[in-house]
Amino acid sequence: MFGKKPVIELKVEGMTCGHCVQHVTEALEKASGVKKAEVSLDEKKAVVTLKKEGAVSNEALIETVKEAGYEASVI
Repeated sequence: MFGKKPVIELKVEGMTCGHCVQHVTEALEKASGVKKAEVSLDEKKAVVTLKKEGAVSNEALIETVKEAGYEASVI
């Protein structure tokens, strides 16, 4: 699909406030291959836009969230 950006959606558990959202967002955006991360406390979800298809594995993103102190799984 022309113009479609590769996106991975993660369920994120353990966030309780805006600071948690900021912490997860910053951790994901520092990961190699990630262009942008949008994290929602209400939806307990992170939508991660990659720089290109396959730029980072699902497992690496899950590990990044775990290292930040939260649980994650691919939706």
